[in-house]
Amino acid sequence: MPREGFRSEDATALIARIGKGDREAFSRFYDALASPAFGLIRRVVRDPGVAEEVLQVVFWEVWRDASKYDPSRGSPEAWLLMRAKSRAIDRLRSIRRRGQTFVAAVDESVARVPEVGPDRPGVALEGRGQVERGLTQLPAAQREVIELAFFAGLTQSEIATRLGEPLGTVKTRARLGLERLRGLLGGEQRPRT
Repeated sequence: MPREGFRSEDATALIARIGKGDREAFSRFYDALASPAFGLIRRVVRDPGVAEEVLQVVFWEVWRDASKYDPSRGSPEAWLLMRAKSRAIDRLRSIRRRGQTFVAAVDESVARVPEVGPDRPGVALEGRGQVERGLTQLPAAQREVIELAFFAGLTQSEIATRLGEPLGTVKTRARLGLERLRGLLGGEQRPRT
């Protein structure tokens, strides 16, 4: 709820003033409506730190877009809260999308690459060539999933949608392909499935 004694008519006038660059109006609008917007955002994202970031984005958009506000489409409170809900959902989807990628966190002890200096320029090319050769030895379905993930940056869900395959199938192909690729690069052969 907006601050006690704050009316929609007040908010409408404040938005009009914000649209003209009035910082005092923006401050009053923020003081009146930040709390309900933050509460809504926090219910969606559940993390107070993330909710604060989203709230900043929402009020930046209020400052930027106030001149576009159309009172015939709803009250200022509804306009703000709809914006807050949309940005919170966007952030939640972004967080989930990052969590759905099947690329595991990098273990620095395993990922350490030998120093490649000007005296050994072929080492980097040799490593890249091994990966490319390893990919060509994978079954086409596994290779496609791995390439979409690593080179196109798609999540498993996005890959499933693009390929028209169930998510479980994509996950299995990714796991098997990565295992086989690891074995090929490490010198051990795994059976094809």
